[in-house]
Amino acid sequence: MKKLLISLAIASAAITGPVAAQTLPPAVIIVVDLDSVFQTSAAGKQALTELKTRADGIQARLQQLRTSFGTEEQTLVSTRPTAAGAAATAWEAKAKDFQTRKTQAEQELAKRDQDLQASRQFVVKQLNDAAQPIISTIMKERGASIALAEGATLQHAAAIDVTTDVIARLDKALPRVVTTAPAK
Repeated sequence: MKKLLISLAIASAAITGPVAAQTLPPAVIIVVDLDSVFQTSAAGKQALTELKTRADGIQARLQQLRTSFGTEEQTLVSTRPTAAGAAATAWEAKAKDFQTRKTQAEQELAKRDQDLQASRQFVVKQLNDAAQPIISTIMKERGASIALAEGATLQHAAAIDVTTDVIARLDKALPRVVTTAPAK
């Protein structure tokens, strides 16, 4: 009987030990609106302004090329010779030259757009790299164990939103960013 009681006591201790060890403190959560950080921080505003200027330049160039090539294409179509001969050969050379220039212009615009996208990604990386240590510091200050992007929440109390604090600290740590991505 003694052996049975000792066995039960040992088994009981073995079962309750892990249960006690698994008790965790309640999670403390902070929320950060990263879109707001990227759009309203000093560096974010500066980057948005510079990138918008570049995007507007691409749009202006696109409009210029559309107008120019549209007019030239209409002229080519209206002057196409109906009979074979020297005039038809000259027209085909003009049409080929037109198509080559149009293709080059499309490639130029695609390159400029690709560069703009790379610059946007580079800006986001710089902002994110600067914001992460700030968020970690705020987590430690508040005793938080979890930081969530606001977009990942359905609802949250305003008291756990630290976006304003992140922006204020980011403005001091990173007042400007480079808006041209490094060459690959």
